[in-house]
Amino acid sequence: MSKACFHCLEPVPKGFNETVLFDGQQHPVCCIGCQAVAETIVAQGMSDYYKFRTESAGKVGELIPEQLSIIKSYDNQDIQSDFVSDSGNLSEVLLSVEGISCAACAWLIEKQLLALKGVSRVDVNTSTHRAMILWNKEHTLLSDIIQALMQIGYKAYPFQADEEANQKQATAKAYIRRLGVAGLMTMQVMMFAFAMYFGMFSGMEEDFEQYFRWISLILASPVILYSALPFLTNAIKGLKAKQLNMDLPVSLAIFGAYAASCYATVMEVGEVYFESICMFTFLLLLGKYLEFRARLKASEFTANLQKLLPLTARKIDDNGDEAVVAAKNLKLHDCVLIKAGETIAADGIVIEGTTTVDESMMTGEHLPVKKHLGQQVFAGTVNHDGVVSIQINKVGQNTLLNQIIKLQHSALSKRPKLVEVTDKVAQWFVACLLVFASITAIGWYPVSPEQAFWITISVLVATCPCALSLAIPTALTCAVATLTKKGVLIKEGHVLETLTKLTRVAFDKTGTLTEGHFSIDKVVLHSDSYQEQDVLALAASLERYSEHPIAAAFSEHLTTHHELKNIEVHTGKGISASLGEQTIAIGKSGWHQGKRSNAQATLYIDEHAIADFYFNDKVRKNAHDVITQLQKNGLSCHLLTGDSSDAGEKLTTALKLDSQQSSCSPKDKQHAVEAWSKQGEIVAMVGDGVNDSPVFNSAHLSIAMETGADISKNTADVVLLKSDLNAILQLQQIALQTRRIVKQNLTISLLYNGSILPLAALGMVPPWVAVIGMSASSIIVIGNSLRLLKL
Repeated sequence: MSKACFHCLEPVPKGFNETVLFDGQQHPVCCIGCQAVAETIVAQGMSDYYKFRTESAGKVGELIPEQLSIIKSYDNQDIQSDFVSDSGNLSEVLLSVEGISCAACAWLIEKQLLALKGVSRVDVNTSTHRAMILWNKEHTLLSDIIQALMQIGYKAYPFQADEEANQKQATAKAYIRRLGVAGLMTMQVMMFAFAMYFGMFSGMEEDFEQYFRWISLILASPVILYSALPFLTNAIKGLKAKQLNMDLPVSLAIFGAYAASCYATVMEVGEVYFESICMFTFLLLLGKYLEFRARLKASEFTANLQKLLPLTARKIDDNGDEAVVAAKNLKLHDCVLIKAGETIAADGIVIEGTTTVDESMMTGEHLPVKKHLGQQVFAGTVNHDGVVSIQINKVGQNTLLNQIIKLQHSALSKRPKLVEVTDKVAQWFVACLLVFASITAIGWYPVSPEQAFWITISVLVATCPCALSLAIPTALTCAVATLTKKGVLIKEGHVLETLTKLTRVAFDKTGTLTEGHFSIDKVVLHSDSYQEQDVLALAASLERYSEHPIAAAFSEHLTTHHELKNIEVHTGKGISASLGEQTIAIGKSGWHQGKRSNAQATLYIDEHAIADFYFNDKVRKNAHDVITQLQKNGLSCHLLTGDSSDAGEKLTTALKLDSQQSSCSPKDKQHAVEAWSKQGEIVAMVGDGVNDSPVFNSAHLSIAMETGADISKNTADVVLLKSDLNAILQLQQIALQTRRIVKQNLTISLLYNGSILPLAALGMVPPWVAVIGMSASSIIVIGNSLRLLKL
């Protein structure tokens, strides 16, 4: 049986006999790295780590020069401006630390760093694997801190939170502060209240009882005027906007009870309820905080996307020299070197080398993607095994990663009709609630004035429709986050709602049902004046200005330089240009003079057909299965293609589509979809070409393939980042599950409000139970929505 390493507990390789001295005994280690770390820990008097750890330490890897240069670059002031904040003479940084497994790790890290000169504070969070460090930059460099962590086996790098994450962190801290004030003061006020309730002050003069009332008022005031203040400000904002929001009944309950208790204290009449108000506020805040944490989980994916971007990049100057610079300072056309294992800092074109890249952050697909000369790479993706140089072609908000984040925020901010309906219902519900609470107060007052007050408060709180207002937005947020992780980018708010109503799906052919990777099968000449290589060279010169998938088939024939002028793209027909005195064009068969043939493209000179081109294009491997499943789900599937050859008919037969229309111009496709719509059909259009953008505007739902033209992706409601037809099935499945969860959420909220209302009005629901009930219903609705994150 092989021995286990003293530091990382992994097996010691045969033939490796190094040890470390601990407690008077020699213990085996598995590598030089673990030996160095263990000796450092023991030598610095931190051997208690090995006594109290509950899990094994991570295996230690040796730093290579490239990693050391990156660590040293963190001392650059420009780079530090992204993640280091200054407070007087001290600086603060938040580090992500890999390898933290238990509380002993936190103790070890804190002891190691506090031993450094200038480090004044270290807080390690074992849940998030992050360490907050406060230190003096004049005494210790940030790279020294990171290397000190490396010496004891922990890899660390700066954590850079985006603006939204900072805002949410500030909100969370505000919740904690308000909860802290409410909790502390509630305990103090409850102490006096219980003492008076149980007669502990009996026999004392009335002046003492009044004295304790004043103390309770003073202690309760911070709870009402600080902790509960957001409820009041939100209610006032709503009233100013002429809207009745959820905080209005809560504010009436809290501040109404506080005002009544203050009046009773000052006038020395009646009862005071400071302890109930404080507990009431504390429980409300606790429920709101739990709600906030649950919603934060649903939006984590978008926040985490921003953190995929590296802080530094290796810029290559005109002399070929390499320098580590802040990634945010990269500009268009800069050349950047990407080594194996590094994260790409900006979108660019490969100009040297070949590699494979992990693009799972945007497609959900973990299989590596091959990249070679002339291919596009994206910021936030990880270079696997090769070394490549790229030329930056998109920076800042124009990168695909930032576009995904922007579009996801945009989709979530656009409110579906159902959300608008529920918001209006919630507003009317609040109005009816206020009327009902008034009737309850009037009805109970002759019976018992004291009970009337608290029963009215219970009605206001218990029936507040918070769960109703959360029922749909939380489900949509979770669904959009899940789809984005799967490589399906939702751009419009109506998508999930429309998907559940679809009756018909229309597909483009080239690049949608087929792979769109064409190769020239044969060339048919119509003139003896031209050789095959001549017409291919002419066609290649024209097609380099086209985004159509067929254009790529001619790229290898671009052997002759032609001075083309007046280049013009004719949507749905082809592309034309002037060459000397001649007009040349390439496009669909029958576009100009000449008989229409089965060719997929024809070259024209002065509107005379010179040559026909025939291509090979493979059907997507999963196209048949996707069509079959959609038809099983009750949707009819159709083909709308601009191809004038018999390829459309053959594809329709092979995939068993319900119908097909060939030789379609953009207007033909548009008219077909509009005709179906007039028949009551709900139509989705799936395409990828320039000629699909008009029909996208007519379809109820438009879906573009990522490999398609930019104009179609900009017009579409949905973009499939993997260009995988299976994503359409995932999209439909998640939309149906979202609808089910929305229905469940609405049922839960309406059943709760419907059942609690009569109970509260009859005096059967104390105020503290009302608070718990309202918070619980909201948390149940959010928890139900979070199930969508697991799909």
